[in-house]
Amino acid sequence: MRNFSRRSWIGALGAGGLATPSRGAARAGLAVEIRRLKLRHTWTTVMSSSDYRETVHVAFTRDGMTGRGEGAPIPRYGEDPPSARSAIEALRPLLASADPRRFQPLLAMIFQRLEGQWAAKAAIDIALMDWATQKLGVPLYQYFGLDPGQAPVTTFSIGIDTPEMTRHKVREAEAFPVLKIKVGLDTDEQTVAAVRAVTRKPLRVDANEGWKDKHEAVRKINWLEQEGVEFVEQPMPAGMLEETRWVRSRVRLPIIADEASLHPEDVPRLAEAYDGINIKLDKCGGIWEAFRMIQLARALRMKVMLGCMISSSVSITAAAHLSPLADYADLDGNLLIANDPYRGVEVRGGKLILPDRPGLGLLPAGGA
Repeated sequence: MRNFSRRSWIGALGAGGLATPSRGAARAGLAVEIRRLKLRHTWTTVMSSSDYRETVHVAFTRDGMTGRGEGAPIPRYGEDPPSARSAIEALRPLLASADPRRFQPLLAMIFQRLEGQWAAKAAIDIALMDWATQKLGVPLYQYFGLDPGQAPVTTFSIGIDTPEMTRHKVREAEAFPVLKIKVGLDTDEQTVAAVRAVTRKPLRVDANEGWKDKHEAVRKINWLEQEGVEFVEQPMPAGMLEETRWVRSRVRLPIIADEASLHPEDVPRLAEAYDGINIKLDKCGGIWEAFRMIQLARALRMKVMLGCMISSSVSITAAAHLSPLADYADLDGNLLIANDPYRGVEVRGGKLILPDRPGLGLLPAGGA
């Protein structure tokens, strides 16, 4: 990796870096495809159950370098892979002629032109940031001035299943010091009992809006506190802000917003009912929107969690580069699939280990 000193930064700018207009710039190449990611186990939450997930991949090529991005469209927000791919394809002329070194105005233009389609925006954002930081010769975390040694431990997620399969999944996750357990159904007690039959590790629980009654939410959160749970994500539906505020006043465990936490403008009102927010690149539109949400949450003295959808190492690694800014990480989506096309962030003893190669630092699966 090239040493990125102040002198090299100034030199990069003077040679046509991020802020310098280019003349007669070569057109960029853009490849967009949908990839099917096969799950190691059937993944079940309150919302859905599946043996695979499909994500949209972007490859942005210019000046002999390729920046890669990925977005996982979320059906809850009216998105799907084909529409995300079409949205990106519609931006092909803009991306082909734009100067990616000036990515801030380019992203602003994309956000203005593209309504919704946050996973598509995230895929483009990640690809441009991967390209730009490769161009500068620095890892993405270094561009943000972060210390990779401060990346947190990530949880490993256990989807809703039978007690037997739940115990099996927990045993498979032996290397992870903290587990995330999906709940939100009538079987919550059996699920947690199955986990506790195997391990006494700290747990974090995600109800995915599963508890519709505020009294039930209070009862279950107070019960979970006795089971060694550290916090609860999205106990009630996102629209039930007043009810969640009522619940928060009657429990001691922190409550983290997930489905209610979408964009920067959501953060101030969430501070009224939640102790923290879960930020996902696919929900907010990429790295820069996630960074804005982190700053807003800190200004409001809220906890920050970086989460993910089930994705490949492209999206997970992009989020991991911001993880030194977070209190908690749930960045295990790539570990839940059997056909990851890339290698990037690693997990050792549960801790996120960021690649020190330029950009996202991705390598092809099986590559050196």
